[in-house]
Order: sequence, then C-alpha cells, then structure tokens
Amino acid sequence: MTGSVIETPPFGPVDLYLLGLPGELPDPDALSALTELTGSGLLRLLDLLLISRSAAGETTIVEAAEVPGGFEIGAAGLGAAGLIGNEDVDGLAALIPDGTAALLVAVELVYQRDLAEKTAASGAELLAYERIPAPVVNALLDSFVAERGN
Repeated sequence: MTGSVIETPPFGPVDLYLLGLPGELPDPDALSALTELTGSGLLRLLDLLLISRSAAGETTIVEAAEVPGGFEIGAAGLGAAGLIGNEDVDGLAALIPDGTAALLVAVELVYQRDLAEKTAASGAELLAYERIPAPVVNALLDSFVAERGN
C-alpha cells in the first residue's frame, strides 16, 4: 500500500438512545451521565431531542437548544446537530408512554471510531455488529450464578 493515504473518518458508529423520563419535562440531572462521559472524552454527544407525548398521545419535539429545565446544551455543544432524522423520531416516539417524555440522543463512542480506523487500515472489514442490551447480559449472567449456586 505504498503511497496510499488512509484518512481518519470524521465519525465512528453512532448509537441512538431513547431515555425515558418520568414526566413531561426532564430533570437537569437526566443528562449528567452523558455530560460526564462527554467531558471525559469517551463519548461524543452528536444530537439531542426532547420528545414528549401528552396524555392524549400528541407528540411534541424540542431541539437541544430549546430544551427547558436547566440544560446547558445548545447546538454548538453538539457534534452533529440535526443528525437525528424524522424517520428516527417517528419510529421511536411510539415507544414513549402517553403523559411522559424521553430524550433521544445520538452518541458516538469515540473508541469505536479509532477501532474502525485501525481495522480498515489493516485491510480487515467489519462483517457484522450486534449489540446485546445490558439488561439481557445481566439477566443471563444472574441466571448462570443462580444455576451454579454461587
């Protein structure tokens, strides 16, 4: 590969998280884990929306810069404001119970960008990727412990 230049991609894989909130407005502490991880450099917050559903099931979408309740995240603090599309919102908003709200966040786990870059540079390619949700992993491990009597 003499003479070839491998460019660093601007983004790695992006995960969307729908974080359910107990009411229609978030508590400022609802984003503390995200802001702490962002500050550590492990995570890059790319986009954020507040989606609320009224008791009648009507959906309201609020951009990050307009989120009430003490949030200090504006569009300038996001790595790719506008990344979350209408199809993402439409597909996930139905999961929010009436009378509550959720934060829909797009995040990049920074180490994944580095891993993707090094994998590509080696000539290898990612053939599949699957995430196992934490509750599933923990329930499975708990069942192993219960079976063994530990």
